[in-house]
Amino acid sequence: MAARKPFPLRVREDLFEAISQWAQDDMRSVNGQIEYILRDALWRAGRLKKPDPPEPIVEQSDDD
Repeated sequence: MAARKPFPLRVREDLFEAISQWAQDDMRSVNGQIEYILRDALWRAGRLKKPDPPEPIVEQSDDD
């Protein structure tokens, strides 16, 4: 996971309320929702490459 850098963010109250409701609908924190929105916008603008998909988990049998 990439390191996180904290910073203050000021947004209009109506914008915050809309993000907060969306976050609740998606079962995310407001911070997580803001990251999701920013990451999606950056991917769509071609400014951030999509991460490689995670490696599949391989179950090992007890026979090994």
